[in-house]
Amino acid sequence: MRKVFSGIILTLAALGLLLGIASATPEPDAKEPFEQGVAALTEGNPTLAVEKFTAALKNNPKLLEAYINRGIAEMNLSLWADAVGDFDQALELSPNSPEALYNRGLAYSRQEVFDKALADYTQAAKFAPKDWQIYYNRGNTYLDMKKAPEALKDYNRALKLQPRAPEILHNRSLAYLAVEKPQPALADALEVLELNPNYARAYYSKAQALEKLGNKYEALAAYRHFLKTANPDADAHLLQKTLDRIKALEGK
Repeated sequence: MRKVFSGIILTLAALGLLLGIASATPEPDAKEPFEQGVAALTEGNPTLAVEKFTAALKNNPKLLEAYINRGIAEMNLSLWADAVGDFDQALELSPNSPEALYNRGLAYSRQEVFDKALADYTQAAKFAPKDWQIYYNRGNTYLDMKKAPEALKDYNRALKLQPRAPEILHNRSLAYLAVEKPQPALADALEVLELNPNYARAYYSKAQALEKLGNKYEALAAYRHFLKTANPDADAHLLQKTLDRIKALEGK
């Protein structure tokens, strides 16, 4: 999942989904292009990485890690179906590979094929039960499916393995909001901001929780702070909702 040839973890920023680079000791004829592929991926060049892992697989078509890493590079390029195909190939070589299962789950999640994503995360957890990312991303899938109680269970599991992780706490706050529990949602949002004051979306969660608790003016302040700090592109949908909520609260 996160084992890296050079010790680096990649992050898919859109949903906070963590991607890993599988490590390997390839056969000599595949070693050079494989290592070049790993270097390209860690340096943020997924197109070159795909090319190099493809070259490595021509020399060694049974190189498990090359399929996994090419799939990860393809996910960075939003080539979700191609990525699933590579993880399928990896699982033919190693049916119990948690890296392949986990990353295929991510690819399915991004395509909104949620039932298959859940199945892959659940299977991956059997082989890597102490990997918090599996529970975190399975929780995200449950949240996308509007199954907040199940998401809460997975976020709690993830936090036991990775305490005080801002991304887990933030998404748990969203799950608490979804089940109409604004007080713990507020507590999680405040903890996120204590850990990372620049975590803009936590201000939106904080504002939502405060609004549900009847704290109008504090909610307005949190919404306005979110307007100042949000990413105009990634947070566009939340920015419009924020403007709507500010207008509604100011009209009361």
